[in-house]
Amino acid sequence: MRCEIVAVGTELLLGQIVDTNSAWIGEQLALAGIDCHRHTAVGDNPDRMLAAFSEALERSDAVIVTGGLGPTQDDITRDVIADLLGVELVRDESLVARIEAVFGGRGRPMPANNLRQADLPVGARAIEQMPGTAPGLVCPVGASTGFDGDDSPKVVYAVPGVPWEMHQMVEGTILPDLKRRAGISSVIRSRTLRTWGRSESGLAEDLANEIERIDSDGGATIAFLASGMEGLKVRLTAKAATDAQADALLADGEARVRAIVGDIVFGMDDQTMESVVLDLLVAQGLRLATAESLTGGMIGTRLTEVPGASRAFVGSVVAYDSGVKQSLLGVPDGPVVSEEAVVAMALGVCDLLRADVSVAVTGVAGPEPQDGHEPGTVWMATCVDGEVEADRTLWPFDRPRIRQFTVITVLAALRRRLLARQDG
Repeated sequence: MRCEIVAVGTELLLGQIVDTNSAWIGEQLALAGIDCHRHTAVGDNPDRMLAAFSEALERSDAVIVTGGLGPTQDDITRDVIADLLGVELVRDESLVARIEAVFGGRGRPMPANNLRQADLPVGARAIEQMPGTAPGLVCPVGASTGFDGDDSPKVVYAVPGVPWEMHQMVEGTILPDLKRRAGISSVIRSRTLRTWGRSESGLAEDLANEIERIDSDGGATIAFLASGMEGLKVRLTAKAATDAQADALLADGEARVRAIVGDIVFGMDDQTMESVVLDLLVAQGLRLATAESLTGGMIGTRLTEVPGASRAFVGSVVAYDSGVKQSLLGVPDGPVVSEEAVVAMALGVCDLLRADVSVAVTGVAGPEPQDGHEPGTVWMATCVDGEVEADRTLWPFDRPRIRQFTVITVLAALRRRLLARQDG
């Protein structure tokens, strides 16, 4: 079973939107055991879209098209697929009712343009999952040669470009249909270990012997994905006859990786550094405050993105100006990119917000030097039980990454101290 992905939208070609949909679909296909040979992007032009769809269908057994299913004039994916199949579009009244119900639930009248979304190529069916107003499509190719819709030799799927709508359709309909067509009965499972504190090359070097062992003896395979302030991810993937066997392979693989790399593994799958830190704080009954300079509130933002953050996070002081550091947090006169300043910030925010624990950061994000310090110079501090530990680093990055790496690094330092406190 060979599959291709075609992303539709002129905005993709102009760089106005990053095509994360194709990346996500490609990842899901790999986990399902389906080979994806190409990703293509094409603008909202009927001739170029038809050429892209036709070429993909010639090379592959299945084509997944994402985007162009909206109600506006440039949403022409369904029209081009109808041309590709040599059929007409017909209006599905049951889809009309579903689209009207969506607008009725929002208390708004439905614009007439939305009726276009209920038009299906003859022989196609709508994907059952329909969280928005855009139906997805399953379009069998080859029915005219004696195949019915379920057994057609080839198929074109179309899903909206809205990620959360697309995800439901791919997971609920497309992946199961592709696995059925490919005759895949095995189970493929994955598990992601999140790490921080080692480079991608360093981590690959640490795990080189284990990867060689897997190549010869089998087991869950290992792949790496550097993800900025989300950490360096180690993806374990196992293929087996049953769920239980796949889970056993993953558990063994995880244990082996953890034994090699140690406590740089801070979480798994959807866990983030901030969610792990908040869980540790809650477990120990501690309240956290943050004092931020160059990160401008990013640490507090990351913390409050975690549901239930209020159980442990009390607030933040964004002390960007030197005078604010001095008047609110008790930073002494003098350089504010220093150990003395960051220690004062960590202690001062604990006192000001009546917190048990704090993190503090100050430094130079660039692009210009400050007080004789080069861009990337950062002081970070953690305060736990009244004791402050501070550390200086020099990031060799641009301004956005300096700030992002500072966020996860200072939270990682707090995690280590909380684990040590927990273990007593």
